[in-house]
Amino acid sequence: MTGTTSGTAETSDAAVPNPLLTRHSEAQDLFGDRVHAVRHDQWGAATPCHKWTVRDLVNHLVSEQLWVPVLVRDGCMIEEVGDTFDGDLLGPDPAASWDTAARSARDAFAAPGALERTVHLSYGDTPATAYCAQMIADLVVHAWDLSRAISFEERLPRELLKFAVEGISPYAGDLEKSGLFASPVEPPVGADEQTRLLCLLGRRP
Repeated sequence: MTGTTSGTAETSDAAVPNPLLTRHSEAQDLFGDRVHAVRHDQWGAATPCHKWTVRDLVNHLVSEQLWVPVLVRDGCMIEEVGDTFDGDLLGPDPAASWDTAARSARDAFAAPGALERTVHLSYGDTPATAYCAQMIADLVVHAWDLSRAISFEERLPRELLKFAVEGISPYAGDLEKSGLFASPVEPPVGADEQTRLLCLLGRRP
C-alpha cells in the first residue's frame, strides 16, 4: 500500500508542468501562428525591425531556435558553431522550416536536466533558465513585429507580456548595443503591459 501511494505521488509530481517550459511553448506557438498566417505576397513586406523584411524576421527566429540544441543539449561554445546558422534557413517552405526549428528548441529545453545546465553565450556563461527566459521574451516581441507586418492580431496574451516585461526590464537599456533593438521609448502614463514591453524595446505601438 505504501509503495503504491509513493509511486502515485511521484508520478503526480513528475506530471506537473514546468512553468518556464509552459511559457516557452506558449511563446513559440504565438509566433508560429503568425508564421503560418504569412501570405505568399507578404514575405518581402517591411517589419518594425529596422531593415528586416518578414522573411528576414522569421529567418532570424528560426536561427535562434536552431541554436538551442547545440548550446543546451550539446554544450557547444559559440566559436564551435561558427556561421552554421547564418544565411537563409527558410528554403522553399518557411513555415515548415519554422516548425522543425521550433520543435528542436522545445525538445532541447524540455530534456531531463536541461534547465539545470549552463550555456556558453556570446556575453558569457549563463544559466539555461535565463537563456530560456530570454528566448521567450524574444519570441513575444517579435510576434508583435510579425503581427504588424502582416496585419495579424496584434493583441498578445497578458501572461506572456507580463513575463517578458519582468524579464527584460533589468537590462532593456543594454539591448540597443546589440544592434537588434532601438533605444527604449518612454511609455505613456498608465500604459498597459503590451505598450510597456514595446516601448522597452524601442517600438512605437
